[in-house]
Amino acid sequence: MYTVKVYVTLKPSVLDPQGQAVKDSLHYLDYTGVEDVRMGKYMELQLRASDRGEASKNVEAMCERLLANPVIEQYRYEITEATS
Repeated sequence: MYTVKVYVTLKPSVLDPQGQAVKDSLHYLDYTGVEDVRMGKYMELQLRASDRGEASKNVEAMCERLLANPVIEQYRYEITEATS
């Protein structure tokens, strides 16, 4: 069993109005040192697979087919052995 952490963010070339709104709000609260904010999604999966390679292959397919929109989003993931 593996724990998979998936991080999905907009590609750098895609405008992020939600991130801009958060940045503007932080500036309004006097956190003027914030240069940029990019919003994203975080998912944690418990995945049964025979080995790390199979887990990685499955996660790639899940991201490409459902978890991320490859046209406007990029993703990365971390796979670790699940602890009981």
